[in-house]
Amino acid sequence: MLQPDNHETVTIDDAEVADLLVGAVDLHVHPSPSPFPRRLSIAEAAWQAHEAGFRAILTKSHHHSMVTDIQATSESLGGLPIPVHSGVALNNYVGGLNPYAAELALAQGGKMVWFPTISSHAHIHVHEEEGENLKFPTNNLGLRHTTEISILDEEGALKPEVLDILEVIKTHDAIMSCGHLDPDQIDVLVAQASRMGVQRILVNHPNFVIQAEPERVRRWVELGARIEHSICQYDDRSSFYQWGLDVLMTYITAAGIDNTLLGSDLGQANNPYPIDAYSRIVRGLLDAGLPKADVRKLINDNPAELLGI
Repeated sequence: MLQPDNHETVTIDDAEVADLLVGAVDLHVHPSPSPFPRRLSIAEAAWQAHEAGFRAILTKSHHHSMVTDIQATSESLGGLPIPVHSGVALNNYVGGLNPYAAELALAQGGKMVWFPTISSHAHIHVHEEEGENLKFPTNNLGLRHTTEISILDEEGALKPEVLDILEVIKTHDAIMSCGHLDPDQIDVLVAQASRMGVQRILVNHPNFVIQAEPERVRRWVELGARIEHSICQYDDRSSFYQWGLDVLMTYITAAGIDNTLLGSDLGQANNPYPIDAYSRIVRGLLDAGLPKADVRKLINDNPAELLGI
């Protein structure tokens, strides 16, 4: 098992934090390859997480399934030090709401399907309104602008292909992520997924792009959803930094500690490494008075349960 070239070990000097990170699971890592500039590769993300004691990570691309990237990386290095998972985001680049893309990614070992992220109305609207203030990466391949993908038809009902995709997710017992859909579409999607018996439902960063209030998040939890918060938005060294930990605690209180998990949402060029951000946020939560057992739920128990490991 080979380490990647130019491997950089991330040191955790805080013994209390280092102990809590053992067994952690990060379900939101953004490594290369990607049209967006990235700071680390799949292999480097896996090795850094392994050295910090993580038991698994899940990588994400807004543009393609990373399932085969992981397989190729693992084969070229004689294996990876911890399990690395991925899935597919249903944006324009894979044909949008494409059940074939979802089925292929999951049949090859994928664990998550994201409904539209950068092709959602919410993402495109926020990007246009906030421009550089959003600080979202710009692709470096000169790709055409993404177009909006809605999961609803003109009457406000879920499109047939969405129901097909939900059946695929249910069959593979995979995680259904709501991506960057707006709250009204998430209302409909979460309710339908729950009715169909999808067991693993995830809402990512509800206050970033999606712009959902804590009360709405609480209602999604009542329907069976779990809520993931991106720690990059609470780390003041990150380009995505927006809020203090008091905001995070408000959402945790609304959803409940057992229904909340943290992911790094990191890997971008010029941002902290995921492990560095985990160290900063875990220390911040401890200093804010959150019990160790609750911190462990956020970074270890809850994401591991959602992933099924």
